[in-house]
Amino acid sequence: MEIRKTRTPITTRILTASFVLLAAALLWASPPAHARSIPFGPGEKMTYEIHWTFVHAGNAVLEVMPDTKVDGASARHFRGTASTVPWVDKFYKVRDTMDAWTDPDVTHALRYQSDQNEGKYSKKADLVFDPANRRTFRYIEGELKHELEQPESVFDPMSVLFAFRKQVLYKTMQFGANVTDGKVSVVGKAHVEDTETLKTPMGDIPCFRVRLDVRHLSGVFRKSPDAELLVWFSADSRRIPVRVRSKVVVGHFTLELVDYQPPAELQTTNDN
Repeated sequence: MEIRKTRTPITTRILTASFVLLAAALLWASPPAHARSIPFGPGEKMTYEIHWTFVHAGNAVLEVMPDTKVDGASARHFRGTASTVPWVDKFYKVRDTMDAWTDPDVTHALRYQSDQNEGKYSKKADLVFDPANRRTFRYIEGELKHELEQPESVFDPMSVLFAFRKQVLYKTMQFGANVTDGKVSVVGKAHVEDTETLKTPMGDIPCFRVRLDVRHLSGVFRKSPDAELLVWFSADSRRIPVRVRSKVVVGHFTLELVDYQPPAELQTTNDN
């Protein structure tokens, strides 16, 4: 496959936001691009349950798709999907998809697309990167809405998560990165606070706890004076996001990893 350029309740907004925490909110978590080995590949799939306060309200999946091309250049492809559970579907159905493409070494973004379907609301966005001229172009339903100057190395809200996973973490580590959603560009900050062992359906997983700076995030975060956003990454070479937790004025929402499928090449190795 070759790609070529071409009003809701606050609780529902929190539900939808809880999915994009694994991507859009994680835009704050990418350190400088002194990359090491890439711990992911096509076939990797991470499945999460979304909880608002103590209620299981939805599910999310992050996966690495087969390598492809963007405007003739080799590219990596990442996808995220989110959906509400059946009982929530009855009054507010969510079916969201995000796709992102980067260069093979995941050093900068090439393309980002989102397809939001939330209740009666729907929107398709397309963010096209022009690294050579350091610009991005944001289209909504095919119409150009924003054009921005960008740094040489900049990521979209999805690919930045995978760029982060290339780094070796350690306690007290602090970092920042250039990220854009096509409307604004920011330099976000994050801090590796400590290590913890989390209990999961797959057993106990040692993790690094990372605190993300939410002072510049819009919406409900800005309205919450004591808001916080924490992410736990597995303390191994894979740096899998195991848990995402946020505290805001209307309560807590959490993503919990419930299933992990390794890249296809590792599955083949293990089968042999």
